[in-house]
Amino acid sequence: MKNIFVLVVLVFALFGCSSDDSSSRSSNEDSSELRIRLSNASKFNFQNITVNTTTGNVNFENVNSGQKTKYKGFSVAYSYAFVELQIDGKTYTLQPIDYVGETPLEKGSYTYEITANDSQNQYGKLNLKLIKD
Repeated sequence: MKNIFVLVVLVFALFGCSSDDSSSRSSNEDSSELRIRLSNASKFNFQNITVNTTTGNVNFENVNSGQKTKYKGFSVAYSYAFVELQIDGKTYTLQPIDYVGETPLEKGSYTYEITANDSQNQYGKLNLKLIKD
């Protein structure tokens, strides 16, 4: 009888820990990975957006002026990135020189806020600001 009681207590303890662990994993899921979204803080609509944080191109959906994209997962990212997008059919690029001396972002959720000025220069129109969400 004593063995059955110990077995029952052990089973409850194991299942109790499992559901506590899984619920805490769900609530902390955002902090267990690196997620980035884009925010269009310009007066222009952005199309065909590509972002590269050194691990390959990630395509985002189009984002209208004042809107944000959904988050996407990244294995490594920095406070700035390569960004290429189109405005009214013309391609604009934000091209980092390198990431030497930069510290990778910690896991969590971030927004790359992109602005665009009225310059027609392919490399002068876009600006990027990192926001920790």
